[in-house]
Amino acid sequence: MFIPNGSVFMPAVLTLTGIPGLESVQHWIGIPFCVMYFLAVIGNSLILGIIKYEHSLHKPMYIFLAMLGATDIALSTCILPKMLGIFWFHLPEISFAACLLQMWFIHSFQAIESGILLAMALDRYVAICIPLRHVTIFSQQSLTHIALGVTLRAAILIAPCLVLIKCRLKLYRTTVISHTYCEHMAVVKLATEDVRINKIYGLFVAFSILGFDIIFITLSYVQIFITVFQLPQKEARFKAFNTCIAHICVFLQFYLLAFFSFFTHRFGAHIPPYVHILLSNLYLLVPPFLNPIVYGVKTKQIQDHGLKIFFSKNPSGSLLAPSIDILG
Repeated sequence: MFIPNGSVFMPAVLTLTGIPGLESVQHWIGIPFCVMYFLAVIGNSLILGIIKYEHSLHKPMYIFLAMLGATDIALSTCILPKMLGIFWFHLPEISFAACLLQMWFIHSFQAIESGILLAMALDRYVAICIPLRHVTIFSQQSLTHIALGVTLRAAILIAPCLVLIKCRLKLYRTTVISHTYCEHMAVVKLATEDVRINKIYGLFVAFSILGFDIIFITLSYVQIFITVFQLPQKEARFKAFNTCIAHICVFLQFYLLAFFSFFTHRFGAHIPPYVHILLSNLYLLVPPFLNPIVYGVKTKQIQDHGLKIFFSKNPSGSLLAPSIDILG
C-alpha cells in the first residue's frame, strides 16, 4: 500500500493535547472540573442511596431519576480521569483501542441520558394527562423494558461509528487529537481518506437519538401544559406544574449544551478551537454536577429524605433505618 509522506498507517497510540491555546493554564482549569466531578459523584450517589433505601420513592419518577444519576456518574467518570492526567500529570497518550472504547462509552452514555430524559417526560405526561393509566403503563416490567431499550438503542447505534473508523480509515495525517477526550469527529478529522460516510452516519445518529428525543419531550410538555392550564383549581395547577419544574430545568441544560457543542464542532469554523473543547467538556460535566442540585432543591420528597438523613435526631435515622412514607 502506498503511504503518503507524513501519514501514519493505523497508529497504535494517539496523543490528546488537552485544550488547544490554553495549554499554559490547563492545570488551573482542571481544578473546577475536578470539583464539579466530585460534587457530581457525591450528589448523585446520595440521590441513589436515598431512592434505594426509601421504599416510598420506589416509583417510576424516582427510578428514572436513579437511572439518570447512575448514568451521570458513569459519563463524567469516562472523561475526567484521563483529562486530569493530561492537565496535571502530562500523560497525553492513549492507545487507539482505548480511544475507541472511551468514544463508545461517552457517546453511549450521552444517548442513554437522552433516552432517560425522554422516559421521564413521558412519565410526567401519563401521570398528569392520563393518571388512571399510569400504574398500568409504567409497571415494573415496563420500567425494565424501557431501561433495556434505552441502553440497547445507545449501544447499537453508536457501535457502527467505531466499526467505520476501524475498518475504513487506515491512514492518518497525524496522531495528535486536539481534544481532552476521544470524541468521534475529533478522531475522524485525523484521517487522510474520504470521511463522508463517517460524517453522515455521525449526523444520522445525532439526529435519530437527540432529534427524536427532543421532539417527543417537547410534545409531551406541550400537552402537559395544555392539561395543567385546563385544571379548574389554581392549587391543582400549581402542584401539577411544580412536579415538572425540575425535569424542565434538567432537560434544558442538557439539550442546550448538547446542541451548542454539536453545532460549533461541525459548523463553527471561525470559532476558536478552545471554545469547541470547553463547550464539549462543559456538556459532559455540567449536567451531572447540576442534576442532583436541581432535583434536591425542586423535588420535595428528595429534599425531605435528604434532610432527614443529615439532621435526624434519632441516631438510627440513616439510610439503613426503616423508611417512613412521607407522601401519605
